[in-house]
Amino acid sequence: MWIRSLMAYRVSFAMTALGNFAVTAFDFAAILLMFSQVDRLGGYSLAEIALLYGASGTAFGLSDLAMGSMDRLGKRVRDGTLDTLLVRPAPVIAQVAADRFGLHRIGRVLQGALILAYGLVVLDIGWTPLKVLMIPLMVLSGAAIFASLWVAGAAFQFVAQDAAEVQSAFTYGGNTMLQYPPTLFSKELVRGVTFVLPLAFVNWLPALYVLGRPYPLDLPEWVAFLPPLVAAACLALAGLAWRTGLRSYRSTGS
Repeated sequence: MWIRSLMAYRVSFAMTALGNFAVTAFDFAAILLMFSQVDRLGGYSLAEIALLYGASGTAFGLSDLAMGSMDRLGKRVRDGTLDTLLVRPAPVIAQVAADRFGLHRIGRVLQGALILAYGLVVLDIGWTPLKVLMIPLMVLSGAAIFASLWVAGAAFQFVAQDAAEVQSAFTYGGNTMLQYPPTLFSKELVRGVTFVLPLAFVNWLPALYVLGRPYPLDLPEWVAFLPPLVAAACLALAGLAWRTGLRSYRSTGS
């Protein structure tokens, strides 16, 4: 329904998608400005950071396209409109995700994919079958990890009722952090996003395998192949949190 609504005004949709593309491109423009003053950032070249940026941006764009509407759940909990979703013969999580579905967000996906393609073309990588497989694996697993954050953040809103900004700190904030190499951050932060909130599996660890660079925290090489398992675990935990939050929902009263 929302896609049909958007496509009823095709010029408006195209301009909105282009605007979404342009706004997200400013993030990479900031990186280009940094490289106008330095040759390397945290020991990484522009092409290497483009690979990190593109992988994270594409993964986040896919999750934002599919699950970005989850941040509106807090408003529905506060005003009681979530009740209308509970009586429909469809999964509540699917209805919340589809609420005001923004197809124009495809601009973010395209922008990230273009930067990823640029990095892959410019970099001199010794390709092997495993490294080729790692690229789509990294993007899809990263999208699933980000999707689990959207769902977990929505589940938290059953309790907090107004936690959209807290949710954004982990989704949008996590995407911004992953656009830069791990060498720029403290070891404590890198440990946190590896062993507590596993954002490092979105792009850092698999991308470093592709680049042939050492992993942060002296991790073994095989951890680069764990993103699908980490994504599955994150989705399972997010699903459990969602079901717990939904069962605790008691409407807004009279």
